[in-house]
Amino acid sequence: MLHRLAVKLKPHLTDMQGRVTASRIGKELGIQVDAVRLITVYTLEGLTLEQAREVMDKALLHDPVLHEVSLQPLAEDLDWILEVGFKPGVTDNEGRVAAETVKNGLGLGPGCDPAVYSAVQYLISGTLSREQVQGIASGLLANELIERYAFKSRDEWETEPGFAAQVPRVSGQSTDQVEVISLLGLDDGDLQRLSQERVLALSPAELRAIQAYYARDEVQKRRTANGLPVHPTDVELEALAQTWSEHCKHKIFNARIDYEDRENGRTQVIDSLFSTYIQESTAVLRKRMQDRDICLSVFKDNAGVIRFDRDHSVCVKVETHNSPSALDPYGGALTGIVGVNRDPMGTGLGANLVCNTDVFCFASPFYDHPLPPRLLHPHRVLEGVRRGVEHGGNQSGIPTVNGGVVFDQRFLGKPLVFCGTVGLMPAEIQGRPSHEKQARPGDVVVMTGGRVGKDGIHGATFSSEALHAESPATAVQIGDPITQRKMYDFIIRARDQGLYNAITDNGAGGLSSSVGEMAEDTGGCELDLAQVPLKYDGLVPWEILLSEAQERMTLAVPEENLDVFLRMAREMDVEATPLGRFTQSGLFRVWYGEKLAGELEMDFLHHGLPQMELSAVWDPKPEQEVHVVESGRDQGGLLRRMLSRLNICSREYIIRQYDHEVQGGSVIKPLTGALQDGPADAAVIRPVLDRDQGLVVSNGLCPRYSDLDTYWMMANAVDEAVRNAVAVGGNLRHMAGVDNFCWCDPVQSDKTPDGEHKLAQLVRANQALAHFCLGLGVPCISGKDSMKNDYTIEEYKISIPPTVLFSVVSVIPDVNLCCTSDLKQPGDVLYLLGRTGKELGGSELVDELGVTGGFVPQVDVLSARSRYLTLYAAIQQGLVSACHDLSDGGLGVAAAEMCIGGNLGARLDLDRVQVCGTESYAPEELLYSETPSRLLVSVPQDKIREFEQIFGGQSLSRVGEVLDNPVLAVGQCGKEVLTEEVQELRRAWQETFQGF
Repeated sequence: MLHRLAVKLKPHLTDMQGRVTASRIGKELGIQVDAVRLITVYTLEGLTLEQAREVMDKALLHDPVLHEVSLQPLAEDLDWILEVGFKPGVTDNEGRVAAETVKNGLGLGPGCDPAVYSAVQYLISGTLSREQVQGIASGLLANELIERYAFKSRDEWETEPGFAAQVPRVSGQSTDQVEVISLLGLDDGDLQRLSQERVLALSPAELRAIQAYYARDEVQKRRTANGLPVHPTDVELEALAQTWSEHCKHKIFNARIDYEDRENGRTQVIDSLFSTYIQESTAVLRKRMQDRDICLSVFKDNAGVIRFDRDHSVCVKVETHNSPSALDPYGGALTGIVGVNRDPMGTGLGANLVCNTDVFCFASPFYDHPLPPRLLHPHRVLEGVRRGVEHGGNQSGIPTVNGGVVFDQRFLGKPLVFCGTVGLMPAEIQGRPSHEKQARPGDVVVMTGGRVGKDGIHGATFSSEALHAESPATAVQIGDPITQRKMYDFIIRARDQGLYNAITDNGAGGLSSSVGEMAEDTGGCELDLAQVPLKYDGLVPWEILLSEAQERMTLAVPEENLDVFLRMAREMDVEATPLGRFTQSGLFRVWYGEKLAGELEMDFLHHGLPQMELSAVWDPKPEQEVHVVESGRDQGGLLRRMLSRLNICSREYIIRQYDHEVQGGSVIKPLTGALQDGPADAAVIRPVLDRDQGLVVSNGLCPRYSDLDTYWMMANAVDEAVRNAVAVGGNLRHMAGVDNFCWCDPVQSDKTPDGEHKLAQLVRANQALAHFCLGLGVPCISGKDSMKNDYTIEEYKISIPPTVLFSVVSVIPDVNLCCTSDLKQPGDVLYLLGRTGKELGGSELVDELGVTGGFVPQVDVLSARSRYLTLYAAIQQGLVSACHDLSDGGLGVAAAEMCIGGNLGARLDLDRVQVCGTESYAPEELLYSETPSRLLVSVPQDKIREFEQIFGGQSLSRVGEVLDNPVLAVGQCGKEVLTEEVQELRRAWQETFQGF
């Protein structure tokens, strides 16, 4: 029996959600409506009518002060009513929590498990056509990949009120059905079609390797003896596809590349970009550091680990969730943030989660052209991603302390969604180093947390391809931060009692990935899929194995600890289920009850993938000078325009949605200054609250430089991340980095005729990463790559610009000595650290003026390192009152932002700026050059001598002073260049996203 419970606000209360929805319909769709009101509908299954009335009478699903509730439709006074709910197989968090509430509130015993399904009704007032309502549904309020909708007009509603009580369950019972897939006699074309139909993302060469494995005599004999067919089962083929996916195996980064550099007339064979440049540079740095080596675990666990102090270690991981966020921005980004939370949770023996970071890349939210098929409007993507990360972080009780947003029209096809998490762990747990873990033979395979559903199936293989018309909706997972928080609390308690030997998350590939990877420790496993708890019926074995349904961790629990472990899970209301054992058989064996569903040699599963062989050719176009000088230009107006640009303007409306204060450890917040509206260069937190030792978190990202040279794009990203950290007091000698590559497809093909160039761009970026990490002394400890960020449907192809996010963490001895960007007091002297060049290629100024050309900014790593070490010493000695890095928009923007933060003025003399070369510089070149490694600092009058002495022999320009009058005044050659009131600069900086 189904019952529909409708909940709406009482008439005298303002429906703010409805107001926001009406505003979004007008802004994003250009359809004007008079009003929108919301009704939440809960479909109750498994209750009698009396029990349903008791739910209503006990106010289990509504607030009687605020809401009206009824088992009859509540909609009235409407022109149209639109109902949106989830499709079958999609996680319904609100419905799940409501079901738990109903069961507990009614005191239902074991075996009585009601189901609740949530939906939202939108009551729309306004003169609209049926086509416009259809457009509102499909274009804004419902994501058709994961949601269903229905609507009626007033006349239709009055004739037949209500909607059919659709229950979004997956039909059919879970069975042991296993399909046998013959590869015998298939040629390359047949293999390619098989890969496409099953979303395997495997090449013909890789499928031929699988053909050869199953043709081996010893494999066939063993399979026959064990009752398996000689051909692969779907369980085996899907497990191989997941394990061998680009997402998991990083095939391009581990490829053999024939690289030709036509610029310098050189050729080179690169056997793995990862081992040659990333892994090797870190190894060299660790040898160089010797007893000062801060690295504890690099490139072998879910997150990289460094030493924090004698009692604690810090781990950090940044992930991408681009592909699912393109299909469902909210669900994709929510999964991204709760998913990366599980990486530190599953690092070593498990870490306490201390902060989140997020960096997004979108097309302009003001995009006003027709959208290619299947794409969502960038404003909708931005808002969906923002809400997803907000809900995931805030509901998990983890502060979001740092991040950024970059806009470029080429992110229309796929947005980039970077989510990062930092964890803290005791240096030792039960006498064991916390960063070490190992499953042991005989350990029980235990899955904890959420249940398995169809959501997230083929997530790993789907994200290894370009977004296309057949990209599966099931690849999108929906995160549930509440379930994950309960699991996290349980795991930390079990960790502290030493109840398990190893742990990892069920990320890409689900149980196939987590159990398969942990089984490498022992050399095999036995896994029974019939024991896996499911959200609903209808899953076959390979789906259970591969599902990436969220909030799950896999642990290796010694037999003697199992009863205590399971009892503690029950006490803390966390589902924990034994699924099998780790063995030394050399085999990955998967059962469904008594039926053997799959068996693969561990060595073939993890090491049978043939290495890709690729070609890369670097043949650059020569750089061109750019002309940005204009006689009589309104320089003040230009500065205001620059401050309003999408890549420069205030992100306050995004930042304010995130809780950066929870846990009480935030020291430098995302916004700073007199009015708490100035930009911070980096975040500083105090992870151990009774100590002053702090952790700095920052990032660097500058994809626009890739249009000129990805080598210098990478160099600038590394330098920006380090510079941001140093600006707040970060210690270059106790700093580590994380690289996240997001690339357009770099493999030459009919769809990618310029693949050799794009691969050469990737090679150059890796060369720069190694060069500048070595030069600055910053080891990479973790990373990720996402290599298929293209959109290809019909005649459209949209590829992202080659992009790398470089993130750093730095440990500092005393958070009380940290520095912020806001000016502090009149009379302080302004110094510019570093020389300025005419480096405007890819700059915000060039884009604002609509001109092309310019020289890409280049990093002088030796002077940068000396500058950063000296600045750290100056900040530690209390010589600096404010510090801000120069990046997007250069000196002009940095000075304006420092004035905005401090609500003070400043005077700058451009004649005092030290420049590269002897030629003259125009105001535009001095104010908006994006030469890297520069910082603008303010120094109190009584600290000037000490400050200049400590920087002796380095590039240092005394360029101005801080004013009490809130005006930014800039002069050159005795003439006024601009004089702007700080309040007007603030207005320009903040106006872009006002009203969002």
